[in-house]
Amino acid sequence: MRLLYEKIKTAILKRSKHKPQKSYEAWLAKGYDDTPEVTVVIQSHNKSVQVCHILPKLRSWGKALEIIVIDDGSSPEHTARLAKALTGANEFLLRANDLYENRTYDRAIRMANGRYIALLQDDDDFKDAGWIDKAIELFGQHPQMVILGGKWGLTVSFDAATQSGCGKRQDMGGAAFRFVDAVNRAPMWIRKDLYEQHLHRIDFRLAPFQYDDDELCLRSWLCGLQVGWYDAGFFSLSAGGMRLWNSAFTNQQMERNGKLLYQQYADKLADIKERVAKSNG
Repeated sequence: MRLLYEKIKTAILKRSKHKPQKSYEAWLAKGYDDTPEVTVVIQSHNKSVQVCHILPKLRSWGKALEIIVIDDGSSPEHTARLAKALTGANEFLLRANDLYENRTYDRAIRMANGRYIALLQDDDDFKDAGWIDKAIELFGQHPQMVILGGKWGLTVSFDAATQSGCGKRQDMGGAAFRFVDAVNRAPMWIRKDLYEQHLHRIDFRLAPFQYDDDELCLRSWLCGLQVGWYDAGFFSLSAGGMRLWNSAFTNQQMERNGKLLYQQYADKLADIKERVAKSNG
């Protein structure tokens, strides 16, 4: 019945001489940018208030910026709030149904037009947009760096007894920047041209989440690229959606993916660490 009503309404509107019209001028005035310098991707589950809190800070950067918010299985009020808040021509809402980080970040990276892509999560906050300028500066200084983390630098280790492993937080000793085995989200920067040429995809074998950021970093080193860390000055607004609703699931994924990481990289870790050490001089 509803479909019939819409059909009749559309037919009447089609014949109306006073139906509202769109124009090229109105489209052009929206200011869409095909080649933004930066794309910020925010993964969110029921945390729309937190995401809306940082949107003005991102917009304050004042340069070409694209924003993609992944609304992953949120309840309707959160989806509606995000849709209302993302008003810019270069601001997009990507709706998914509890697919989690591995698949949704991968999809958003392929959608992004920015030269540099910053992956964020729904509990991230920062004082101002200076962390963006610093990241771009570091990418310019290190042309083979494909990934730059702004939270924790990780040292990766494996346990032969359990045949498992992962990245552990590394003490930076007061350094402002250094190359590391791996970094985790967020922010996790990706230089898109190098990513597309050498890495191509996030490893779906680690879906739906956990340690795929470690894997991507280890694979980067083996491709002859570099992974760096800097202090982006981020802090947490509250517990992220992943932590709130997936505690037992997370433990299960840690065990499963820790073993997968071991199978893929335990015999290559010495080579990777040598590359990291050489990059740090």
